[in-house]
Amino acid sequence: MAKAFNVFLPLIPVWSRRNGSRHLIRKPMFPGYLFLRHALDKTSYVEIMKTNGLARILGERWDRPAVVADAEIEAIRQVLDAGLTLLPHPYLREGHRVRIIQGPLAGVEGILVHNNPHKGLLVVSVELLQRSVAVEVDCTFVAPATGALAAAAPASLRTRTASPALLL
Repeated sequence: MAKAFNVFLPLIPVWSRRNGSRHLIRKPMFPGYLFLRHALDKTSYVEIMKTNGLARILGERWDRPAVVADAEIEAIRQVLDAGLTLLPHPYLREGHRVRIIQGPLAGVEGILVHNNPHKGLLVVSVELLQRSVAVEVDCTFVAPATGALAAAAPASLRTRTASPALLL
């Protein structure tokens, strides 16, 4: 009997050169990582560990997987759904946390990095992986963040209700 696992592999379009021509292909946003949302019991853990290519499940033990906050996964989904150009960006710990207030990314929170007076880069990060992606945004569409993400507790103190990360 096959198990139904809720997995999320965010893919981004990138240009690749093969046989002398350029092709747009889709590659993982976070190479080596797959997100899984599942109530993990010992049986599920064993089934997941049988997956070809799986190196390990991030976390302390089988019953204490590492967790990525639901808000971070939702921000990644929303950025992907917006269809805007994504750029890899170094993980940022400090900076101005903002919320987009209008447009296709309305509601997404991230760190704003200004690069000119009207446009900026919104950096959406996955804390556990220490990876980020950046998308160019209109700086007039942002406001200071004042929510759960802006005042989030350290990851070790958060409830474990989000998606465990799998390392492939």
